[in-house]
Amino acid sequence: MRKLLVAIAALVMVSCSNYPKSAADVELDQQIKAAEALVGRVTAGRQGEFVVNIVPEQVDGKDWFAYYAKDGKVVLEGNDGVSVASALNHYLKENCGWHLTWCGKQDVLPEVLPLPQDKVKRTSPYKYRYYLNYCTFNYTMSWWDFDRWQQEIDFMALNGINMPLALTGQNSVWQRVYKKLGFTDEDLAGFFSGPAYFNWFWMGNLDGWCGPLPQSFMDDHEQLQKQILAAERSLGMTPILPAFTGHVPPSFQEKFPDAKVRTTEWVNFPEVSILDPGEELFTQIGKMFIEEQVKLYGTDHYYSADTFNENTPPTNDPQYLNDISAKVFSAMNDVDPEAVWVMQGWLFYHERDFWGENEIQALLGAVPDDKMIILDLWSERHPVWNRTNAYYGKPWIWCMLHNFGQNINMSGNVTSVANDPAAALNDPTSGNMSGIGLTMEGIEQNPMVYALMLENVWRDQPVDKDEFLKTYLTQRYGSFNETAFKAWQIIMSSAYENTVNNGGQESILTGRPSFKENPGGTTNTKAHYEKEDLIKAWQMLVSCSQEFAGSDGYRYDLVDVTRQVLADYASVLQQNAAGMYEAGNVEGFKAASAEFLALIKDMDALLGTRSEFLLGRWLKSARAIGHTQQEKDLYERNARNLITLWGNKDCRIRDYACRQWNGMMGGFYYPRWERFFTFVEAAMVEGVPYDEDKFVSESKDWEWGWLSGHEEYISEPFGSEIEECLKIWNKYSKSILHLEDDFEYEAEVEAYV
Repeated sequence: MRKLLVAIAALVMVSCSNYPKSAADVELDQQIKAAEALVGRVTAGRQGEFVVNIVPEQVDGKDWFAYYAKDGKVVLEGNDGVSVASALNHYLKENCGWHLTWCGKQDVLPEVLPLPQDKVKRTSPYKYRYYLNYCTFNYTMSWWDFDRWQQEIDFMALNGINMPLALTGQNSVWQRVYKKLGFTDEDLAGFFSGPAYFNWFWMGNLDGWCGPLPQSFMDDHEQLQKQILAAERSLGMTPILPAFTGHVPPSFQEKFPDAKVRTTEWVNFPEVSILDPGEELFTQIGKMFIEEQVKLYGTDHYYSADTFNENTPPTNDPQYLNDISAKVFSAMNDVDPEAVWVMQGWLFYHERDFWGENEIQALLGAVPDDKMIILDLWSERHPVWNRTNAYYGKPWIWCMLHNFGQNINMSGNVTSVANDPAAALNDPTSGNMSGIGLTMEGIEQNPMVYALMLENVWRDQPVDKDEFLKTYLTQRYGSFNETAFKAWQIIMSSAYENTVNNGGQESILTGRPSFKENPGGTTNTKAHYEKEDLIKAWQMLVSCSQEFAGSDGYRYDLVDVTRQVLADYASVLQQNAAGMYEAGNVEGFKAASAEFLALIKDMDALLGTRSEFLLGRWLKSARAIGHTQQEKDLYERNARNLITLWGNKDCRIRDYACRQWNGMMGGFYYPRWERFFTFVEAAMVEGVPYDEDKFVSESKDWEWGWLSGHEEYISEPFGSEIEECLKIWNKYSKSILHLEDDFEYEAEVEAYV
């Protein structure tokens, strides 16, 4: 039913071909219809049991929602479609035990919907509720079709998001602009990156990597962007579109020899060309970019631009920095007098040694306060607002970054997420704090952290973590269980209080094989919690398996915690193998390496029981958007490259976007580690030290070859989550549990196994 409704909605949008050019262009009756359609999608066609009422006026300048019973139906009210969707979400969770996350849901509704006894009304203290990061568009969304986008837009609306970043389809704008400037398809062939890398292309980090980009991809994504924007605007959202920041094709200097062009290098990718903001051409191209974009996609007057994304400016001269900002803003404002520049505050953290008080003030001071919004991108861990005088009067948004590369691990900063948005809101030194946002690099992981963050949208006081957890688990699992609650209290106070490393600890499994206990870099295995705590919580959750076997959310959580326990235990087994190597014990080494490899296979089988953990789904989605065999192969290579080497064979950020997925475990990490153990064993038999440099060289060649493979992996889950978890319990519990003497629930677990 859901897919049918989505298909019909998409067909209506396409056939009308009159996409709204902004949220303001959406008539009230259209917004009501869009909200009613969302109700139908979310409730599997039961929109007839609800009444949607949109009253556009705010309450004391704030967005609001309400719901109540009238004439045997549930009335959903709000000042726009997002508010109505939020009313629906609140009603379903509080009255129907309904629960929706990317990773587990409870969406079966009662045959007769319970009518609320009293009218419930909420307002949001936040004008802006921002969503997405440039990186999300590739680490998670590279292969999304409109069906999947519609689900995410519904998720946004249900959770009160009203300001999503909207980057899809931007290559069409670039192409139109540069062709008007005289560039040919051949000139641009080495400019556009492959589809898994266009976010870093847009940010000016790289050119052409994993291309050439087919014209069909640009055409398809132009159409997709129109559908995305129409769906968002129809609910009252105000999407943010990008602006020009100076990135030009490699052949730009040849076309315009008198133009001042500098080059920058990011990570170890080839240099890219950046047009100097002082050039008249910069303003001209910036205006052309906005003009072409508005023609294609309309505008809600918010534009994203990050002039120095992970690149240090050539000088800290305040006048130079001020002039740059003035030029970037002028290119927006001259075309769109209502333009508001939305800037990520990431540079003030990432290059914090450069960006002192004078430099920040110079960069921000060129733009009027009401024409710029700053995203405090990593507020839950490294806030910048409290060391910059709250961005010197600019409106700013408190953001949770949380995840890097859509890595699969258990991590977060739940105390900060629960307390700090409200604390900042009520802090007299927080200046013009105007919103909250989620700026994760990848989604579809750690659902509890995001549910907690979204609790802040409709409140101005801190979230009580225990009260939240009780409600969250009751809705997620279908009923309250004290043991599960205690398990999650342990998890929240350990795995989800990470003040040690960025984005959570990695598993040794996903790094290039070695005997180092902590390789560092993108494979940082430094623990941010006591493993014994998670092991105890695992035991407690396993003991609930009979009661919650029918809960989709519980089954996901049990798989995820079991995965994390094994991912941590892999370090113990790796160090066992390292010890045998150091002792020169060949037979012991064989046994230790066999145990390590067996764990990888066990994890592969475990992860294959959940769709969220399938490499095959990622690869199948990539191939599905290709029109020809050549395109399908190109997209699959993009998909494989991003989550392994990231770049070339020598890329410094290899394994950055590592995924603990079925298929990755069995098809990539297992053979990579197997090759390592075989290599080392041969050296041990010869009685010589293993040549690490030689192994790394050979491993790079093997990894590079894997990128061109087409072996298939399962794209649908297989087997029972509970059964696989219990198999792992039976096999590993004794060896793992010896790390902790007292396990209160061991007898209860044994009763279920």
